[in-house]
Amino acid sequence: MKFGKEFASQMVQEWQVAYMDYNFLKTVLKDILRFRQMTNASTPMASTSRGPLKRRVSLYRAFSGLSSRHRSSPKKNEDEVILVNAAEQEGSEGNYQTMFLMSSDVGGEQELVFFRRLDDEFNKVINFYKMKVEELMEEANELSKQMDALIALRIKVENPVVEFDGADAKNLASNEVPSPSASVTHPITGRKTGRSHMDAIQEVEMSSEGRLGDEIQEDKEENAGDQRNSNGRKVEIRGFRPASLEILDNVKINVTPETPVSTLKGILMSSNSNLSFSKRELRKAEEQMTRAFIEFNRKLLLLKSYCFLNLLAFSKIMKKYDKITSRNASNTYMEMVDKSYLGSSDEISRLMERVEITFIKHFANGNRRKGMKILRPTARRERHRITFSLGFFSGCSLALVIAIGVLVHARGILKSKGRDQYMENIFPLYSFFGFIVLHMLMYSANIYFWRRYKVNYQFIFGVKQGTGLGYREVFLLSTCLALLALTGVISNLDMEMEPKTKNFRVLTELVPLGLLIVVLLTIFCPFNVLYRSSRFFLIRSVFRCLCAPLYKVTLPDFFLADQLTSQVQAIRSLEFYICYYGWGDFKTRSNKCLESEVYQSFYFIVALIPYWTRFVQSLRRLREEKDVMHGLNGLKYFSIIIAVAMRTRYDLKAGETWKFIVAVSSGVATIAVTYWDIVIDWGLLRRNSKNPWLRDKLLVTNRSVYFAAMVLNVLLRLAWMQSVLGFREASFLHRNALIAIVACLEILRRGIWNFFRLENEHLNNVGKYRAFKSVPLPFYYDNDEGKGI
Repeated sequence: MKFGKEFASQMVQEWQVAYMDYNFLKTVLKDILRFRQMTNASTPMASTSRGPLKRRVSLYRAFSGLSSRHRSSPKKNEDEVILVNAAEQEGSEGNYQTMFLMSSDVGGEQELVFFRRLDDEFNKVINFYKMKVEELMEEANELSKQMDALIALRIKVENPVVEFDGADAKNLASNEVPSPSASVTHPITGRKTGRSHMDAIQEVEMSSEGRLGDEIQEDKEENAGDQRNSNGRKVEIRGFRPASLEILDNVKINVTPETPVSTLKGILMSSNSNLSFSKRELRKAEEQMTRAFIEFNRKLLLLKSYCFLNLLAFSKIMKKYDKITSRNASNTYMEMVDKSYLGSSDEISRLMERVEITFIKHFANGNRRKGMKILRPTARRERHRITFSLGFFSGCSLALVIAIGVLVHARGILKSKGRDQYMENIFPLYSFFGFIVLHMLMYSANIYFWRRYKVNYQFIFGVKQGTGLGYREVFLLSTCLALLALTGVISNLDMEMEPKTKNFRVLTELVPLGLLIVVLLTIFCPFNVLYRSSRFFLIRSVFRCLCAPLYKVTLPDFFLADQLTSQVQAIRSLEFYICYYGWGDFKTRSNKCLESEVYQSFYFIVALIPYWTRFVQSLRRLREEKDVMHGLNGLKYFSIIIAVAMRTRYDLKAGETWKFIVAVSSGVATIAVTYWDIVIDWGLLRRNSKNPWLRDKLLVTNRSVYFAAMVLNVLLRLAWMQSVLGFREASFLHRNALIAIVACLEILRRGIWNFFRLENEHLNNVGKYRAFKSVPLPFYYDNDEGKGI
C-alpha cells in the first residue's frame, strides 16, 4: 500500500483537517516535476552542451581566507538549499518559516511555493499538537486531584481508623514506627494484614507518585524513606507522603441521575451530594475513575499516533522533493522538525507511562497484565470461521427460499382454500422474524459502508473498544435467524385442514412460539457467549428507551428509539403472539383477536410507544440542553403520534370521515418528518453550499447518491398512502401481505436514513475535532459545584 493511502487509513478521522495535507503537497511536487520535464524537453542541446563547461557559482565568490573562524552567512555549507527559522510573533510561540536559497534557478518559483505550503502545513500541525497537549496536561491535573480524593475515600471507607500506637488518622505522614503486630485492613483488597501501617499506606498513597504529568521515577526511589519493617530493621524511605484525609472536608460526590429512582428523587426532593463514606459510593467512584483513565489513555494513544504519522509524512514528502529536484534539502528540514516541539517533546510518552503505572497500581492491584488488558482492550479479531459460517448459512437460507417458492407453486397453495386462514393466523407470526432479519441486514450494510467511508460509528455509539460487532458478525446473526424462521415456515405450509378431524398437529403449530422463545433466551442469556457485551448493550438501550425520560438521553438511546419507530408492525406481531397462543385456538388455526376490545386497545397503544419515547426524549433534552431544536423535534414526533393514532383508528373502523382526518394528519406529519430527515438529520439542501443543495463536506464522492437518497426518502415516506387511498387489499395480495410489504419499505427507508444520519453526525464531530467521549468524574469541590475537580 502506498504511503498516502496508509496515511489516510490511520488518521483520527475527527482530526483529519488538522493532519498534514500530504496529497496537496504531492500535487505541488507533481507540478514541479511536470515543469522540469517540459523545460528539459524544450532545451535538450543546451542542457547537454552546457553541462561539462558549467562551474559552480561558488567558485567565483570572493576568497575569505583559510584562517577565517566566523562566517557571516548562516548557511552551514555552500550546497545548502534551505534555511529554516522560527519567527516569533505576538500571541504565539512562533511559526516556522523556510528560506529557499535557489529561487533564481529554473523552476525556483514553483519550489518556493512548495516550501510556503509546507510551512503552512507544519505550523498547522504543530499548533494543533501544542493545543491538544495543553488540554491533556490540564486533564491530567484534574485526574490527579480526583485520585487524591479517591485515595482518601478508600482510607476513610475501608480503614476509617488507623491506629499508629495511639496516633490518629491525620498523622499518616508520620515516620514513627508502628507496632509490628498491629493488624491493618488493606485499603484496596479489604483484607486484614499483619504488615506495618506504613506498608498499608504505601498501597494507597498518590502524592508520592507526584502529578500525572511529572517525571517518572523508579519505584525504588519513590518508596525509599525512613521506615522499619516487621523485623525491626530500618529501611530508607525518602519523600513519602500519604494521602491526606482533610481533602474529604471540601469534596462532594458527583452523583448524576442515572436510574429512574435517582431521577425521581432529584425531582421530588433536593439531592444531597455530600459524601456518606459508604462502600457503594467508593465502588461507583472507582468505576467512574476506571472509565476516565481508559478514555484518557486512549486520548494519549491517539495524540501520539497523530505526532508519529505527521513526522513520517513530513519525512516522506521531503524525500519526494529531493528525488524530483535532485537537491538535498530533506536533512536540513527534518533536522528542524526533530528539534521542534512536534519532534522533541516527550510529555505524551511520559504521561502515558505515568498513567499505566498509576492504573496498574490503584485499579489492578499491581497486576500489570490485568491492568493493561483493561486499559488497552484489544480489537476484535476477524476470524475465518465467521466468514465460512456466514457463507454456509446464507447458502442454506437461499436454498430454503427457493424450496418454499417451488413448494407453493407445485401445490397451488396460493389458490388453496386455507390461504386466508394461513394469512390471518400463521403469516403474522413469521412476519415478525422477517422484519427483524431485514433490519439486521440493513444494519449490516450500514456498518459496511460506515467503515468504507471512515465514519467512526463505534465512537458515536459509545461502544466499548474491542466489543463492537462488524458487518460480518451482524450478517451472520441475521442469516442464522433467517434459516431458523424459514425452516419453521416449511413446517407450517400445509394450509388445508384435515377433512375428518378439522385439526392440526399441535407440535407443528407451536414452531413459531418455540422460535420466539429461542430468540428471547438467546438475547437474555447471561453467559459469555454469542456477543454478550453487544446483547447487553442492546438490552440496556431498550430499557432506557422504555424508561424515557427518566434517563439522561444519549445518542444510542434516541438512535435506537428511531429504529423502533420503523418496527411498529414487529411490535404488533409480538402482541399477536400473546393473543394467538393465549386467547386463540392455535390447534385449529383460529383467533378472534380483532374482536377483542382489549386487543384493539393494545393494538392502538403499542403503535404509539416508539413515537412517545422519542417525544419525551426530546423534551428531556430540551430541559437539559436548552436548545429550541429539541422542542421542535418534540413537536414533530407529537404530530406523528396524532397521525398514527388516526391511522390506527381508521384501520380498526373505516369510514369516510376518518379517511379525511387520516389524510390531513398524515400529510402534515409526512411533510414535517421529511423536511427534518433531509435538512436537519442529513444536513442537506444547503443553498449556499460548495456542493449545490447538498452540504460543504461529503463522504460519498458521487453526489447523485445524495439526490437519489432524498427522492427515495420522500417516496418511501408516502407508503402510508396505501391505507388512505383504499389500496387495503389487492385481488392477488392479502391485506396482511400488503401491510408487511409497506413495513419492509419503511425498514429499507430507515436503513438508508441510518447511513446519512451518522455521516452528518460524524462530520459534525470532525468540524469540532471531537474524537473523545466526555466521561463524568466522581468528585467536585464545594466551590466547583456541578463540575469535576
